Amino acid sequence: MSKSSELINRINELKKQKNAVILAHYYTSEDVQAVADFLGDSLALSIKAQEIDAPVILFAGVNFMAETAKVLCPEKKVLIPVPEAGCSLAESCQPEEFAAFKAKYPDHTVVSYVNTSVGIKALTDICCTSTNALQVVQSIPADRPIIFGPDRNLGAYIKKLTGRENMVIWNGACTVHEEFSYERLMKLKAQYPAAKVVAHPECPARLLTEADYIGSTAGILTWCGKDQAQEFIVVTEPGILTEMKKRYPQKTFIPAPADQSDCNECRYMKMVNLENILSCLENEAPEVILDEPTRRQAEKAIRNMISIF
Repeated sequence: MSKSSELINRINELKKQKNAVILAHYYTSEDVQAVADFLGDSLALSIKAQEIDAPVILFAGVNFMAETAKVLCPEKKVLIPVPEAGCSLAESCQPEEFAAFKAKYPDHTVVSYVNTSVGIKALTDICCTSTNALQVVQSIPADRPIIFGPDRNLGAYIKKLTGRENMVIWNGACTVHEEFSYERLMKLKAQYPAAKVVAHPECPARLLTEADYIGSTAGILTWCGKDQAQEFIVVTEPGILTEMKKRYPQKTFIPAPADQSDCNECRYMKMVNLENILSCLENEAPEVILDEPTRRQAEKAIRNMISIF
């Protein structure tokens, strides 16, 4: 038996023993996805976290995702294998700076992407994901000004779709999506002329203009299944290709390159592995612990989002 198989078997044993559930994001590695009980994007996992009746949740992903699960499930033990697995987008928006920014626009409704710390969520009126950002903004009366943070690319995309000129956007970004190469994408399009381009809205506008479909990871997965094309150039973190190939084995998926690499991975997501998942389950640590007043404020913003859908 391979080391990987041994680790998977031991993890599965511990899940049963401790009545634990593993949630994993599409951007984690193939091995990690294999031990997940639920696989999804930010919105699906946020909703799943509150539906699960297991007493222990292990979040295979970056730290803001585990925080979100704890916000929604304060009575559960929420574990995170690698607490230092951060997020470049979340780190581009710190609570003290965002509070000062918010103070400049006291009459604005604050919409924050879930890719933020619990401290940012606590300063937010309503959260959103890439799946529902358009609907969240559209749910706010057109005459009410908005602060949108922290992703400038997603914010600009939603502003363009809605025509909301009264929307102020925080200047943050995801380095993974920022680093995709427009020039190399154009070469790929020439190399695969029949391929459709699917892109995440965290990408800069120049890349989005080349996309046949723009959407969240879940949206991209669904669209690729419905579309008649057999080849797709995928402009988002390549971890999603694991699920794409699993769902649609007859189709070809080509990861878009960055300037300096052919496979533009999120180093934080790839910090999670079978070894640290096993250790986390064995020790039931590290555990996510949140300040209760901050957690309650953040919960309001997340539940305001969930109530729309």
